[in-house]
Amino acid sequence: MPASPEQAAAAPDVELVPTSSRLLASGRTEEVIPLVEEVLRLDKRIVETGRVRVSLSTETVEETLRETLRSRRAEVVRVPVGREVTEVPATRQEGDVMIVPVVEEELVVARRLIVREEIRLRLVDSEESVERPVERRVQRATVERLAPEQATSPAGAVAWTDNTEGSQP
Repeated sequence: MPASPEQAAAAPDVELVPTSSRLLASGRTEEVIPLVEEVLRLDKRIVETGRVRVSLSTETVEETLRETLRSRRAEVVRVPVGREVTEVPATRQEGDVMIVPVVEEELVVARRLIVREEIRLRLVDSEESVERPVERRVQRATVERLAPEQATSPAGAVAWTDNTEGSQP
Protein backbone atom coordinates (compact mmCIF):
# COMPACT_ATOMS: atom_id res chain seq x y z
CA MET A 1 0.00 0.00 0.00
CA PRO A 2 1.37 3.45 -0.84
CA ALA A 3 2.21 5.53 2.15
CA SER A 4 1.00 8.84 0.77
CA PRO A 5 -1.34 10.11 -2.00
CA GLU A 6 1.72 11.27 -4.01
CA GLN A 7 3.14 7.75 -4.04
CA ALA A 8 -0.25 6.37 -5.03
CA ALA A 9 -0.39 8.78 -7.98
CA ALA A 10 3.13 7.82 -9.10
CA ALA A 11 2.51 4.06 -8.85
CA PRO A 12 1.68 2.29 -12.15
CA ASP A 13 -1.87 1.16 -12.80
CA VAL A 14 -1.94 -2.07 -10.81
CA GLU A 15 -5.17 -3.69 -9.75
CA LEU A 16 -4.97 -5.59 -6.52
CA VAL A 17 -6.90 -8.85 -6.66
CA PRO A 18 -8.05 -10.28 -3.34
CA THR A 19 -6.99 -13.80 -2.46
CA SER A 20 -9.42 -16.47 -1.38
CA SER A 21 -8.81 -19.03 1.27
CA ARG A 22 -10.51 -22.29 2.24
CA LEU A 23 -10.20 -24.68 5.07
CA LEU A 24 -8.86 -28.14 4.30
CA ALA A 25 -9.86 -31.39 6.05
CA SER A 26 -6.45 -31.51 7.67
CA GLY A 27 -7.23 -28.29 9.42
CA ARG A 28 -4.88 -26.24 7.35
CA THR A 29 -5.97 -23.26 5.32
CA GLU A 30 -5.29 -23.19 1.63
CA GLU A 31 -4.94 -19.80 -0.03
CA VAL A 32 -5.61 -19.38 -3.74
CA ILE A 33 -3.66 -16.57 -5.39
CA PRO A 34 -4.92 -15.65 -8.87
CA LEU A 35 -2.28 -15.40 -11.59
CA VAL A 36 -2.08 -12.14 -13.51
CA GLU A 37 -0.61 -11.71 -16.98
CA GLU A 38 0.14 -8.48 -18.79
CA VAL A 39 -0.83 -8.26 -22.44
CA LEU A 40 0.97 -5.75 -24.62
CA ARG A 41 -0.49 -4.32 -27.80
CA LEU A 42 1.72 -2.70 -30.40
CA ASP A 43 0.26 -0.37 -33.02
CA LYS A 44 2.08 1.24 -35.94
CA ARG A 45 1.17 4.42 -37.72
CA ILE A 46 2.78 6.49 -40.46
CA VAL A 47 4.36 9.67 -39.15
CA GLU A 48 5.74 12.12 -41.67
CA THR A 49 9.04 13.43 -40.37
CA GLY A 50 10.02 15.41 -43.42
CA ARG A 51 10.30 15.38 -47.21
CA VAL A 52 13.00 15.81 -49.79
CA ARG A 53 13.02 17.74 -53.04
CA VAL A 54 15.44 16.58 -55.76
CA SER A 55 16.29 19.04 -58.52
CA LEU A 56 18.35 18.16 -61.60
CA SER A 57 20.27 20.79 -63.51
CA THR A 58 22.15 20.27 -66.75
CA GLU A 59 25.19 22.31 -67.62
CA THR A 60 27.83 22.20 -70.32
CA VAL A 61 31.45 21.83 -69.26
CA GLU A 62 34.48 22.05 -71.50
CA GLU A 63 37.11 19.37 -71.16
CA THR A 64 40.24 18.47 -73.07
CA LEU A 65 40.00 15.11 -74.74
CA ARG A 66 43.33 13.25 -74.99
CA GLU A 67 43.81 10.22 -77.21
CA THR A 68 46.57 8.56 -79.22
CA LEU A 69 45.76 8.24 -82.90
CA ARG A 70 47.36 5.45 -84.92
CA SER A 71 47.81 5.59 -88.66
CA ARG A 72 49.53 3.61 -91.40
CA ARG A 73 51.01 5.00 -94.61
CA ALA A 74 52.87 3.38 -97.45
CA GLU A 75 56.34 4.52 -98.42
CA VAL A 76 56.92 3.99 -102.15
CA VAL A 77 60.46 3.65 -103.48
CA ARG A 78 61.01 3.08 -107.23
CA VAL A 79 64.19 1.08 -107.96
CA PRO A 80 65.36 0.89 -111.62
CA VAL A 81 66.38 -2.70 -112.53
CA GLY A 82 66.82 -3.12 -116.35
CA ARG A 83 67.08 -6.95 -116.20
CA GLU A 84 65.82 -9.25 -118.97
CA VAL A 85 63.47 -12.04 -117.89
CA THR A 86 61.65 -14.83 -119.74
CA GLU A 87 58.35 -14.55 -117.80
CA VAL A 88 56.62 -11.98 -115.57
CA PRO A 89 58.04 -12.23 -112.01
CA ALA A 90 55.54 -12.66 -109.15
CA THR A 91 55.00 -10.05 -106.47
CA ARG A 92 57.11 -11.02 -103.45
CA GLN A 93 57.69 -10.07 -99.82
CA GLU A 94 61.17 -9.36 -98.37
CA GLY A 95 60.88 -8.65 -94.64
CA ASP A 96 58.39 -5.81 -94.20
CA VAL A 97 58.76 -4.69 -97.87
CA MET A 98 56.44 -5.87 -100.67
CA ILE A 99 58.11 -5.85 -104.11
CA VAL A 100 55.90 -5.37 -107.18
CA PRO A 101 57.79 -5.87 -110.50
CA VAL A 102 56.93 -3.52 -113.40
CA VAL A 103 57.45 -5.19 -116.79
CA GLU A 104 57.28 -3.88 -120.35
CA GLU A 105 57.78 -5.52 -123.70
CA GLU A 106 60.60 -4.16 -125.80
CA LEU A 107 60.54 -4.76 -129.52
CA VAL A 108 63.84 -5.79 -130.90
CA VAL A 109 64.50 -8.22 -133.67
CA ALA A 110 63.44 -10.64 -130.98
CA ARG A 111 60.86 -10.06 -128.30
CA ARG A 112 62.13 -10.15 -124.70
CA LEU A 113 60.89 -9.07 -121.26
CA ILE A 114 62.84 -6.41 -119.41
CA VAL A 115 62.19 -5.53 -115.76
CA ARG A 116 62.44 -1.76 -115.89
CA GLU A 117 61.91 -1.10 -112.20
CA GLU A 118 60.62 -2.53 -108.96
CA ILE A 119 58.24 -0.72 -106.72
CA ARG A 120 59.03 -1.39 -103.09
CA LEU A 121 56.23 -0.78 -100.61
CA ARG A 122 56.77 -0.69 -96.87
CA LEU A 123 54.01 0.07 -94.38
CA VAL A 124 55.05 2.50 -91.66
CA ASP A 125 53.02 2.70 -88.42
CA SER A 126 52.98 5.94 -86.46
CA GLU A 127 51.27 7.30 -83.37
CA GLU A 128 50.28 10.87 -82.62
CA SER A 129 48.91 12.22 -79.34
CA VAL A 130 46.17 14.77 -79.87
CA GLU A 131 44.26 17.06 -77.53
CA ARG A 132 40.99 18.65 -78.59
CA PRO A 133 38.65 20.75 -76.45
CA VAL A 134 35.18 19.23 -76.43
CA GLU A 135 31.91 20.17 -74.73
CA ARG A 136 29.83 17.65 -72.86
CA ARG A 137 26.66 17.94 -70.79
CA VAL A 138 26.71 17.07 -67.10
CA GLN A 139 23.68 16.69 -64.79
CA ARG A 140 23.90 17.52 -61.13
CA ALA A 141 21.27 16.53 -58.52
CA THR A 142 20.45 18.79 -55.57
CA VAL A 143 18.63 17.20 -52.62
CA GLU A 144 16.81 19.58 -50.27
CA ARG A 145 15.22 18.32 -47.04
CA LEU A 146 11.83 19.87 -46.21
CA ALA A 147 10.04 19.90 -42.87
CA PRO A 148 6.58 18.26 -42.87
CA GLU A 149 4.85 21.65 -42.63
CA GLN A 150 6.57 22.82 -45.86
CA ALA A 151 5.12 19.93 -47.86
CA THR A 152 2.48 20.85 -50.44
CA SER A 153 1.29 17.34 -51.34
CA PRO A 154 -0.19 14.64 -49.07
CA ALA A 155 2.11 12.14 -47.37
CA GLY A 156 3.35 9.43 -49.69
CA ALA A 157 2.53 11.41 -52.88
CA VAL A 158 5.32 11.95 -55.42
CA ALA A 159 5.37 15.01 -57.64
CA TRP A 160 7.42 14.84 -60.85
CA THR A 161 8.69 17.68 -62.99
CA ASP A 162 10.64 17.42 -66.22
CA ASN A 163 13.40 19.90 -65.19
CA THR A 164 13.88 21.03 -68.78
CA GLU A 165 14.61 24.67 -68.06
CA GLY A 166 18.23 25.50 -68.78
CA SER A 167 19.00 22.18 -70.48
CA GLN A 168 20.29 21.92 -74.00
CA PRO A 169 19.24 19.28 -76.56
